[in-house]
Amino acid sequence: MRPYLATLKFARRALLAGVLVGAAGCQNFLDVNENPNAPQTVSANLYLAPILHWVATSEQFDGRFIGRYTQNWTLPSGGTLPSTWDRMGYDPTSDNGGQLWRDVYWNIGQNLVDMSNKAEAEQRWDLLGIGQVVKAWGWLKVTDVHGELIIKEAFDQTKFTFNYDSQEYAYQEVLKLLDAAIVNLSKTDGAVNQAYLARYDRVYGGDRVKWLRFAYGLKAMTLNHFSNKSSYKPQDVIAAVDLSFTSNADDALLPYSATSADNADGNFWGPRRGNLNNYRQTNFVLGLMNGAAFGGVANGPALDPRMSRMLAPSPDGQFRAWDPNSGVLGLPAAQTPNNFFGYAAGLGAGLPSRYLFADKSRFPIMTYSQLQFIKAEAALRSGNRGVALAAYTNGVTSHIDFVNARNTDDGQLVTPISAAERAAFLANPNIIPSAGNLALWQIMSQKYIAQWAWAHVETWMDMRRYNYTGLDPVTGTPIYPGFSTPAVLFPDNNGKIAQRIRARFNSEYVWNVEALRVIGGLDLDFHTKPLWITQP
Repeated sequence: MRPYLATLKFARRALLAGVLVGAAGCQNFLDVNENPNAPQTVSANLYLAPILHWVATSEQFDGRFIGRYTQNWTLPSGGTLPSTWDRMGYDPTSDNGGQLWRDVYWNIGQNLVDMSNKAEAEQRWDLLGIGQVVKAWGWLKVTDVHGELIIKEAFDQTKFTFNYDSQEYAYQEVLKLLDAAIVNLSKTDGAVNQAYLARYDRVYGGDRVKWLRFAYGLKAMTLNHFSNKSSYKPQDVIAAVDLSFTSNADDALLPYSATSADNADGNFWGPRRGNLNNYRQTNFVLGLMNGAAFGGVANGPALDPRMSRMLAPSPDGQFRAWDPNSGVLGLPAAQTPNNFFGYAAGLGAGLPSRYLFADKSRFPIMTYSQLQFIKAEAALRSGNRGVALAAYTNGVTSHIDFVNARNTDDGQLVTPISAAERAAFLANPNIIPSAGNLALWQIMSQKYIAQWAWAHVETWMDMRRYNYTGLDPVTGTPIYPGFSTPAVLFPDNNGKIAQRIRARFNSEYVWNVEALRVIGGLDLDFHTKPLWITQP
């Protein structure tokens, strides 16, 4: 079913899910020609909880596939060739990689439109501002994954086919929405009310100021994507970051109770959900953390203390990884990396886990460390090395604290990173250099570590902006040392690397074919067509 029409037909179903989150009833009910057991109208804030659930969760569905393009992890095929996505391919006639598309147009979709309309009519500027931030977030994520998308006609109830808008238009809309959100989230008049908002705001508890900072953070991220354009303005990026998160206390995190029998209220990466059972870490991410990439010897003095708290050891206690260029590992059982929950056998359900992989791990949507790396990149590109080093240092140190915090969310396997470990790591000049020696590859590689396993779209955008294997213009070092594209690409690629994911199959390739034809979406190698935003 097309997500645009499905939004209209199933909006009430999503609202009922929201009703279950809260305890409030409604006074107005459907008339006798409709379902008398479901509410016809609901308060504006009731939409918020299910919407925020999908904001935190949608990207993780697609992260199972995007994370193989970026070599966050790999899914061994058991054969002689790597699996489809490890070869930068796609699954034809499948919705794999289409969850963000589905949720932005359907699960969030019309519900967001209705919430925003109600909030505006009632002068609930704080809720309206959040709605505008979420809409901007949705357009940004979908266009960064798929390229052209449907905005102008997306919720037109008179249409049965839908024309695509350009990515340039999508970026204009994102920035326009964020500017409007910033205005609304700055207001304190009308019906602005933290208690009303907090009832279903499971991210910030109705804190309007934190949502305002989130809006500035998303604006900084959006503006930084223009780095290959002549219109790129690093000072605007820096200014937006400076108005965004001030510390890890501002991190946008969704908590999970993990108590329901169907596991629906558990972390998507947790063992009860079982979505990563057979995935394993790659030699690329291991190389960034075991000392090999940052001027040391693997497991030597440059060893990153976060490695043992984020990655999984083999049963013999050593840290190893899978080569995504191989379909099979070929190691003895004692040397085969454990799953991300930390176990060699079984799913780990009900057992202590690590980092973001526990059932109750609070899951990030945006973090302070992520934004500091964005600031560091912009500052270095503008020639302001002092600002760049300060932001880079903030990014590394705050991510160490983030790792410790996530490892206390839900009875973890690992001990916290000690003050002594932290100090020794930060004292290493290969990790925190002087301002004069700070390099772009260090910023981007440390940002990759900080975003590993959760910020899949932003990581992929970074890698595409630097053409995956691009070089630091000053040092000549690869931006991502140790990363290599697959030796054997998916046949449809025609020798090219992935730049986008094809639009969701069961809406676009089933129902909207002629519109796809216009943008070249029927070409087998459409997923290798570069995005507008990554081009000069």
